[in-house]
Amino acid sequence: MIIDAHNHVYYHGLNAEGVLAEMDQFGYDVAWLLTWYLPPSEHIASSHRVFNPANARPDGTHAGATLPDLSRACEKYPDRFVAGYCPCPAEGDAAALFEAAYHTHGVRVCGEWSYRMLLNDPRAILLFRKAGELGAPVVLHIDTPFLNGVYQADWYGGEIGALAQTLEACAETTFIGHAPGFWRHVSGDEATDPKKYPASPIAPGGRLFDLFAQYPNLCADLSAGSGLNALKRMADGGSNFLIAYQDRLLFGRDAPGNALQVHLDGLALPADIRKKIYGENALRLVPLDSS
Repeated sequence: MIIDAHNHVYYHGLNAEGVLAEMDQFGYDVAWLLTWYLPPSEHIASSHRVFNPANARPDGTHAGATLPDLSRACEKYPDRFVAGYCPCPAEGDAAALFEAAYHTHGVRVCGEWSYRMLLNDPRAILLFRKAGELGAPVVLHIDTPFLNGVYQADWYGGEIGALAQTLEACAETTFIGHAPGFWRHVSGDEATDPKKYPASPIAPGGRLFDLFAQYPNLCADLSAGSGLNALKRMADGGSNFLIAYQDRLLFGRDAPGNALQVHLDGLALPADIRKKIYGENALRLVPLDSS
């Protein structure tokens, strides 16, 4: 079984049927559909080109990928989609909203968390603890506030220290790290590399390895350009990394196409490890009714 543990609907021109067509083309059985909600104050100009035009606001901002979009898709195709949802902790009682969505919309993943707020903000911690109480993993989109000391306006979550404190504060919650601000920490030169997607070979001292060792509640998905980029920075294409962390990594796409699948299939990974990354790890975190 292949589970795409990170995707969206009404994204890059694909409605539910469009996502399913790609899944069938590439041989994926199930996809986690996640929200990617954008509060009005965190509008991204490119949103109008890639998200559902129905979610544009009168003030010119865009709400991104929303719960109504994915809940319709999940209710229509319950055997193919798993619902994910992450309300904004700065807007109302996010923990209560998530619990309501868990019961009323069958949400089983808290994600995608992508807000201009420190991960260890008390309001976020309440949400994360509620997700852990309900057995839902939390998918974190992390983008660093600084690249080589230069402030980045579109940041999410804060620096790696905020992630460590969150893992400590929510020990009963499973977190799935994702995005450039997370994956840059496979390398020890993250503080001085000016690129959002570094191309340099991995330098010793990446803090991500320390977090994996210290916090058993940390996993990661390999989705988007960030996960694949991290693997390609490794001399062996990531084979040793995938083997070492075989129980902590999930396959995912976060966009149309199958570039990650092509890369993984080109590596000489043992069959049992391939099964874990492609689906068994996701099933362990979010069991399927039919499994």
